[in-house]
Amino acid sequence: MGRANAPIASPNVSTHVVARSELDLLLELLASDGYEVVGPTVRDGAIIYDHIGSTRDLPVGWTDQQDGGKYRLSRRDDEALFGYNVGPSSWKTFLFPPRLELFRVEQNGNGTRFLLNDVESPRRALFGVKSCELAAIAIQDKVFLASGHVDANYAARRENLFIVAVDCGTASGSCFCVSMDTGPGCESGFDLRITEIVSGDGFEYLIQSGTPEGASLADRLAARSADDTHIEARDAALDNARSEMGLSMDTEGLRDLMVDGFDHPRWQEVADRCLTCGNCTLVCPTCFCSTATDSVTLDGVASRTRVWDSCFSLDFTGLHGHPVRSSAKSRYRQWMTHKLATWQDQFGTMGCVGCGRCITWCPVGIDITAEVRAMREEVSV
Repeated sequence: MGRANAPIASPNVSTHVVARSELDLLLELLASDGYEVVGPTVRDGAIIYDHIGSTRDLPVGWTDQQDGGKYRLSRRDDEALFGYNVGPSSWKTFLFPPRLELFRVEQNGNGTRFLLNDVESPRRALFGVKSCELAAIAIQDKVFLASGHVDANYAARRENLFIVAVDCGTASGSCFCVSMDTGPGCESGFDLRITEIVSGDGFEYLIQSGTPEGASLADRLAARSADDTHIEARDAALDNARSEMGLSMDTEGLRDLMVDGFDHPRWQEVADRCLTCGNCTLVCPTCFCSTATDSVTLDGVASRTRVWDSCFSLDFTGLHGHPVRSSAKSRYRQWMTHKLATWQDQFGTMGCVGCGRCITWCPVGIDITAEVRAMREEVSV
């Protein structure tokens, strides 16, 4: 996980500068090397992740305005490629798909056959991964690869991943990655790291490799060594993102605050507003709850499919046919306490990276940072 105030690499640590045209070449090289390239693009009034082939597919000149329950795209005053924050979709979609068939059962004249689905291992490049999202991938690595049981599908998708990370030069009203020590600069977990900096009337792009594979690809670009001016420009861009950070969260003693606050009156106050719609868990880049559904076709083929689920669903946890958490209060408390407290007991880290998606995409604008602050204030009274 990145350190918010970590020193920026100097030019002698293989930091180079390329023109925008070289990013198109980078995308072409990734495709020619057999990668399915996925990156940010504008669709249906939002920035989402989908297949891209050139920089023209990126959100050129677009930015997003975000706050509690609010998301709008607007035009920038320039043609920046990465002048936006995060949208409703996350990279989790490509590593832990929303719907995945696990197996099927077929009947024919020779009897019954159980067919396990082949584990998919696409060769995929994620282009434009922000620092908070790198942290989210690292957290899901702990969940699916290092928690005592390896998820074969996740492991296969993760193994063949090439990550092109992008530093943040701007922040939204919902961002608080500095508080979670996950940004705005990308410090680890990438093959290549890009920083977009203003140069004269246009833009230049600092590129730093994080793996031998990344270095090999960077060597195929027409690049020159970065100088002190470029490094200072990157520092300034990161400082700008920190200054624009809309929210903050005090994480000191947070686990104990949540666990000891099981009967805190604030839970009912937030429950009076919460619709238990599950939006926050669906847009969260680290939530991993799922359930299995079975279906049978008329020709006798049965299948079991894993689908995303949410701890806000009434029937997500049950005993003897009855829900364990029947109230909105208990379900919100479960989500927030797990995310900020008991997740630490399970995986050694919090489940929040400060991306702010749960705040932006909550229909009533519930703010997790405000809830933590309110609990602290009421406890201290």
